Amino acid sequence: MFSGFMVNTWIVASIVAVVGGLVGFFVVLRGSAFVAHALPNGSFAGAAGAGLIGINVLIGLGAFALLGALGIGWLGRRERPDVATALTLVLMLGLGALFVSFNLEYAPATYSLLFGEVLGVSASQLLPTAARARGCGRARARRNRPPVRSTGRGAGAETPRRRTARIELLFLVCVALATTMTVPVVGTTLIFSLMIGAPAAARSFVRRPEAALGLSVAIALATVWVAIAAAYDLNLPVGFFVGVLSACSYALGRAWSASRRRAAAVVRV
Repeated sequence: MFSGFMVNTWIVASIVAVVGGLVGFFVVLRGSAFVAHALPNGSFAGAAGAGLIGINVLIGLGAFALLGALGIGWLGRRERPDVATALTLVLMLGLGALFVSFNLEYAPATYSLLFGEVLGVSASQLLPTAARARGCGRARARRNRPPVRSTGRGAGAETPRRRTARIELLFLVCVALATTMTVPVVGTTLIFSLMIGAPAAARSFVRRPEAALGLSVAIALATVWVAIAAAYDLNLPVGFFVGVLSACSYALGRAWSASRRRAAAVVRV
C-alpha cells in the first residue's frame, strides 16, 4: 500500500486534499456551493471533447473549468449569481451531451472522471498537480491583496465595484483550479464530498475562522487517506468512501454543534 506506484497516489491525494480543504472552506463561507457543483459537472464536457479529438482529458477538463469560471464571472455582472451559474452549467452540459453523442467508443479515462480513479497515479501527474496547487495558492494570495489606493483618476485607481468584480473572478479561478485537481480523486459526481463536506464539518466543530480553516484541511486529509486505504483493501471506488466519510464527518459536526448549544442553554438556565 505504501510502496511502488502507490507512493504517487498518496502524494497526489494529499495535495488534492489540502487544496480542496482550503478552497472549499471559502466556498462554504461565501455560500457558493452551487458554483463548486456547477464547475466540475460542467467541465466534464471538456473531458468528453478532449476524448473526442484524442488529447488528454485533463486538458479539456481544465480548459472548460476555467472557461466556466470566466463565464460565471461575466454573466454574474448582469444576472443574479445563481442564474449566471445555472446558465453556464446548462451551456456546458449541452456541449457535453453533443461531444458524447459523437464519441461512440467507450473511453475509460473519461468514465473515470465521473467517479474518480486515484489508485495507480503515474509519476507524470505529480508535477501538473503541484503546478495547479501553486497556481491556486497564488490566486488566493492575489485575492487577499489590499486594494490599490489612489486619490487621483489615474491607472492606479480602483473603484470598489471593480475590486469586487476582480475578487469574484479570482475566487472563481481558484474553484476552477481546485476542480481540475479534485475531480481525478472523487470524480465530478462526488466533488461536494471533498470540497464541501470537510469545510462544512469544520465550521460545525469550531467557530474561529483560522481554526476552522486548519480543521477543514485536516478533515480533508484524513478523509482521503482513509478512503484510499479502504479502496485499496476492498477494491471499491475511492469516491464512495470519500462521500461516506465526508457525510459522516459533517453529521458528527452537526451533532457536536447541537450538543454544545444544549449545554450553553443549560448553563444560562
